[in-house]
Amino acid sequence: MRFLDADAVAALGPVAAVRAITDALRGGLDPATDPPRTTVGLSQGQFLLMPSETAAAAGVKVATVAPGNPARGLPRIQATYLLFDRESLALHAVLDGTALTTLRTPAVSVAAVLPRLPDRPLHVAAIGAGPQAVGHVATLAAVRPLAGVTHLVRDPERAPLDALRLGSAAAEEALRHADVVVCATSARTPLFDSALLRDDVVVVAVGSHEPDARELDAALLGRAGVVVEDVATALREGGDVVLAIAEGALSAADLVPLRDVVTGEATVPGDRPLVFKSVGMSWQDLVVAEAVLSASAGDAAS
Repeated sequence: MRFLDADAVAALGPVAAVRAITDALRGGLDPATDPPRTTVGLSQGQFLLMPSETAAAAGVKVATVAPGNPARGLPRIQATYLLFDRESLALHAVLDGTALTTLRTPAVSVAAVLPRLPDRPLHVAAIGAGPQAVGHVATLAAVRPLAGVTHLVRDPERAPLDALRLGSAAAEEALRHADVVVCATSARTPLFDSALLRDDVVVVAVGSHEPDARELDAALLGRAGVVVEDVATALREGGDVVLAIAEGALSAADLVPLRDVVTGEATVPGDRPLVFKSVGMSWQDLVVAEAVLSASAGDAAS
């Protein structure tokens, strides 16, 4: 049994992580068959249990969500990943699950929107300054040159990097010029007025996995092509989608599964915004964990 720490997980790199996601979907993996995430309430937060299985492996991520942790100087979300052999169910590896989440979430987002990313330097507006906001920027930079990155946050004085205040005139200008907008926050209500965004913008929203929390307003989803990891999962956990449907701006029939985009079975129109709403699914951790283990084994053998 091996232990793969955060450095070993990150060593896979964003390009290989995107490839792991796309290869799995093109190889026949169906996200609709993935077991749903299980949430267990705790006195100081919750456990998230995320099991999955592929043709070669089984695995489970045990994540904790502790809302009080930022005040303690600790991550709000922490995790460990257990990777097992599919046949014997013998434990093969334990991975740093926090690093795995940081790597796989942007990889899924980029796999979803890659067909719509212009082949030119991109202006990115990233709302948030945490690991997911930074990770999405790094993954975008791995597949396209970036003309500029602007981070937008509620309180720039508390951000660990240079950022604009969300809602300021400068922040709104950044949103108007953005080719890609990344939303990676713990917000429960829309972060900005989507009328600011261009018709050719690509928007990624990864901050929530609860049906009553959202980062985007219904108007944006109503005028966009909306891609989700899995329709049933989005209707259960994707607040941006659930609330837009409840408000009459969107219907379940409008949702495009990620698998169809990656395999080419569906094409998202290019004359309106593209929104990718992610809630995170168990299969994503597993296929990237398999890639991490394979890459580390190759490094050890060389």
